[in-house]
Amino acid sequence: MRGEAILLTCEHASAQVPIEYRAYFSRAERALAGHRGYDFGAKEVARALAGQLRVPLVCGRVSRLLVDLNRSETNPAVFSRYLRELDREKRQQLLERFHRPHRQQVRAEIEQLLRTSKRVLHIGVHSFTPVLGGARRNADLGLLYDPGRPAERRLAQDWAAHLSACTPPLRIRRNYPYKGTSDGLTTQLRREYPARAYLGLELEINAGLLSPRRRGAREPRARMSPVRLARSIAASLRELV
Repeated sequence: MRGEAILLTCEHASAQVPIEYRAYFSRAERALAGHRGYDFGAKEVARALAGQLRVPLVCGRVSRLLVDLNRSETNPAVFSRYLRELDREKRQQLLERFHRPHRQQVRAEIEQLLRTSKRVLHIGVHSFTPVLGGARRNADLGLLYDPGRPAERRLAQDWAAHLSACTPPLRIRRNYPYKGTSDGLTTQLRREYPARAYLGLELEINAGLLSPRRRGAREPRARMSPVRLARSIAASLRELV
């Protein structure tokens, strides 16, 4: 796979809520500061990766508890339960102010890259909580893709192989901990661009890989700084693109 241009995005980069909406979150400080509010470590990895690969990066500017940039406008989960009382007009204002501009910027970057490259590889950088519902997730990185698109399937297979050879070794799973065809930005863009012009993958990072080690914690996986992890990811991508 040669000739692709890379575009990075990070939809859940921020936990910010504009001052005019903070009253809705007066009892949500813990949620905003935790994984429900943003993707821990994803922005730092995405920035380091963009710098090492010298590729464009588009980051979200508000918490997904305000409006989820990785959900379709029609998805009920685009707004969190904290905005249950928000009327239709104000919800439309949130979409107009944050959701649509983010997606328009991503589309603009894709169009710009396609002027000089035959195809764009769009990688959405996210992180996932190590434990959900009492169950520990057994992967360091997840690669989400559409198995119905052969080029995405081949890329995910090859990328997983290269990442597994990193030092220290990383546990890689494909379409884990979520399905690559679930509602999201890459899913929407696949409808707008043919496979010959667009590949959309999501890189899911186990937030525990980036978290400071707790004293006394039994954690078998080595901790990595965002820069070190980005260096390994960048090296693997250089072998493929």
